[in-house]
Amino acid sequence: MIICMFTTAQIISIVVFIAVMALVASEKIHRAVAALAGAMVLILTGVITFDSGINHIDFNTLGVLVGMMLFVSVVKTSGLFEFMAIKTAKVAKGDPWRIMVGFILITALLSALLDNVTTVLLVGPMTLVVCDMLEIDPVPYFITEIMASNIGGTATLIGDPPNIMIGSAAGLSFFDFLAVDTPAAIFVLIAVILAFRAVYGRKMQASAENEQTVMALQPKDYIKDRSLFHKSIIMILFVVVAFMLHGQLGLDSCVVALTAACVMILISRADLEECVKGVEWTTIGFFCGLFMVVGALVDTGVIGMLADWIMDVTADNPLAMMLVIMWVSALFSAVLDNIPFVATMIPVIAAIGATGVDVTAMWWALSLGACLGGNGTLIGASANVVLSSISTREGHPITFASFTKVGFPMMILTMVVATIYMLIRFMPSMI
Repeated sequence: MIICMFTTAQIISIVVFIAVMALVASEKIHRAVAALAGAMVLILTGVITFDSGINHIDFNTLGVLVGMMLFVSVVKTSGLFEFMAIKTAKVAKGDPWRIMVGFILITALLSALLDNVTTVLLVGPMTLVVCDMLEIDPVPYFITEIMASNIGGTATLIGDPPNIMIGSAAGLSFFDFLAVDTPAAIFVLIAVILAFRAVYGRKMQASAENEQTVMALQPKDYIKDRSLFHKSIIMILFVVVAFMLHGQLGLDSCVVALTAACVMILISRADLEECVKGVEWTTIGFFCGLFMVVGALVDTGVIGMLADWIMDVTADNPLAMMLVIMWVSALFSAVLDNIPFVATMIPVIAAIGATGVDVTAMWWALSLGACLGGNGTLIGASANVVLSSISTREGHPITFASFTKVGFPMMILTMVVATIYMLIRFMPSMI
């Protein structure tokens, strides 16, 4: 039963949380400033202490983010990502639709192994090169790559920040994500490719002359540092294996990421100061503030009340809880950044688990809902904003309305596929 009367501390924590979310959604001030300002208000008003706020920061999540950002900042200087993009275009023999499928697959793969924002930053410029040569509109490519990045990021522990947060909170390993989320992401990606075939496939044509221009490109010409190129491939393989085994080795995922970053910097002899510039420190600051703001909701008992409400609405039915969490996550993540939402839901699911309910399926429902929901609108995920900005800067604007017209129906399609997958996988154990 939801408690109708709130304490002063609860009211302040709720107001601050809503204010921070509103500022993040409005983008009138930087989201890192909004989150850190909210944390400071909570400390100054005595809702939380500085020490308790620090205790709520998930340093494992921050460690994975910093480590992978440093790692990618070195790898990208080798030309590996450009090589893969050109190679994909040549394998597709210059055919626009085949190239689109190739870029979808490569974006999804890189987003699963690295970071989806970094992936779109690297694949985006190469997409422009290929589309300019073919003299075709790059916007459909960008839209499909945005969605592929979010779907690919869903597949693994390190592909999308929400998964890092969920894995850290629930004690889920890289292998756990491969076993549950990866099959779902594959089914979803197949459905999306078939849907895009109907939307874009028949409209995409290029002259034979332009196709030959693309075929004349030599992928090896885009390798900037051959030695680093080979080292990067080897290290990426090592990183993937290490993330798969970190649970069995008794290592936190942040140790794997930071170790990989250190090794990559050492073997490449990269300039540390340049590598550090590759870290999105504003994102790290945003996480720190956000963890404190959500921590205040935990400390004041608001999260516990929300958990009780979900249990009341679903009549303590685990299957109903799973579906509610999954679809609510998707719809909220479509209109808000999925990171704040996941940070809010993690303690809710933990509170439900504390009552004795098996919340295993709920963690996966949160992961799939939050990551796939990001495809609903242009502001649903960071990768959406980044790649649309690249497109607009190059004279090919992607408006909120034009993206939502395609993205929201696609998001609903992916959620239907994911829901069927989750029901088949978990319903037998819940009946």
